[in-house]
Amino acid sequence: MKLERVASSNMAMPGQEPDSLGDRRITSVLALSGVFWLIAWYGDTVLSMSALWQSSDAFAHGFLVVSISAWLTWQRRHAVAALDSRPDLRGLPPLTLAGFCWFLGVLAGAGVVQQYALVVMIPLLVWTILGTMIVRALAFPLFFLLFAVPFGDFVEPSLMEHTADFVVFALKLSGIPVYREGQSFMIPSGAWSVVEACSGLRYLTASLTLGVLYAYLMYRSPGRRAIFVALSAIVPIVANWLRAYLIVMIGHLSEMKYAAGFDHLVYGWLFFGVVSLILFWGGLYWREDRDSRPAALHPTPLAARDRPALAATVAAAIAAAGVVAVWPVAAAWLEAGRSNEPLVLQVPPSTADWQPVTGRLTDWTPRFLNSSAQFNQAFGKDGARAGLYVGYYRHQRQGAELITAQNTLAASNNQEWRSTGEVRRTLVFNQIDLSVLETRLLGRSTSLLVWRWYWVDGQYIVNPYWGKLLQAKSNLLGRGDDAAVVIVYARFDDRPEVAEQALRSFVGTMLAAVTRTLEHARNARPAS
Repeated sequence: MKLERVASSNMAMPGQEPDSLGDRRITSVLALSGVFWLIAWYGDTVLSMSALWQSSDAFAHGFLVVSISAWLTWQRRHAVAALDSRPDLRGLPPLTLAGFCWFLGVLAGAGVVQQYALVVMIPLLVWTILGTMIVRALAFPLFFLLFAVPFGDFVEPSLMEHTADFVVFALKLSGIPVYREGQSFMIPSGAWSVVEACSGLRYLTASLTLGVLYAYLMYRSPGRRAIFVALSAIVPIVANWLRAYLIVMIGHLSEMKYAAGFDHLVYGWLFFGVVSLILFWGGLYWREDRDSRPAALHPTPLAARDRPALAATVAAAIAAAGVVAVWPVAAAWLEAGRSNEPLVLQVPPSTADWQPVTGRLTDWTPRFLNSSAQFNQAFGKDGARAGLYVGYYRHQRQGAELITAQNTLAASNNQEWRSTGEVRRTLVFNQIDLSVLETRLLGRSTSLLVWRWYWVDGQYIVNPYWGKLLQAKSNLLGRGDDAAVVIVYARFDDRPEVAEQALRSFVGTMLAAVTRTLEHARNARPAS
């Protein structure tokens, strides 16, 4: 009788050798360890994202995005296990570029650039270690992490302005007289203001994130996915306009008994919930997840001689780790070379025309946070008065940087001062063109005409994005990140042209002295 050995339950699947299963497990552990190491190595960037998730309602969905990405990856584990992994060194150049972008974000003090660069490094790391087939199978879960980056503050002023435009327009159509000043307006029953919470940014970010996930799960055709994502961006903006109008109408018709307190927010979220429900319910009519399922993956097993050696995967993992490790080291080296000596910023000397005066011109102070040094000085000339504020920044970091959405002339919820919006102007002083941002601030007893501009890398600018690039360039060339905001202002009652005349005279006389003051502070910086 011929005896045959019975296969054990631990035998490899057809087409797979036992040692290949072991290599596959080691490869998976390498990739997973690489991702966790990346997150730990760039821990400061991760913590900065997490802090914004916790502090801002507009970005609180970041925790949910990470959870959904992990769940989607887990759901595809069987499909991924059926694929052959092969390290792909073509991922190293883009991984290097992403790391360099992170470093530029550090130099520019642009946290959002650092955060996006870190998130992009995750799929690139997986691509390098596991190969094209694996990263393609996990493309959506990995790139869905981009929605976890807190991004969108820059559109908030525009959203607020458009919301105020619509509400005022709708109120006039309703026969209600409206008097508007900037983002604030008055109707016979009371006064209202469009503040950050009314911009609709929270609705937009939440709707767009869920819309992208919904389109991926429910549709297969790119056209339907694109249409639904577009609707996910448009619908919450329009819905927020209607929400703001309805809340004002509720307050008006109830003689300000309702919708003027905490119930204001409750009504807003209920309305947004109903609109979102209608959007996603309507999307079910064109769903394709049932009748257009993707074909099952049946990869052809590689012959033993064609499988990549485990050593190649380990080498790719080490190379990828080396590429991403260098940038935080470079940033730490840059930080270690900075001096911690205090900065002394002097008020520009007086001229024959404009002399410093005692006392404050007004109780208003620009809202520029955590500057290294600042002064707010009033000047006078023949009865005219002008104020000069300079906020100087050095060794910029998150929470203490010049160009950020948190730095404003007055917060939108400020009860003392209201902005009527800003315009960009180009003025000429002593044959020198100077671009300024002009704003009118309306107070309870007086108004201010305000001009402001930035000083970055020795240049006067008003474009914040150009300012970030100049800061990165200055840091990269070893000149430091010294920068400042220059603000001049004058009071007016009914005639803003009087304040403009005072500012023109003051800037024309004092601009050179202000420039010398800034250059002196920068040149007095101790050598690294």
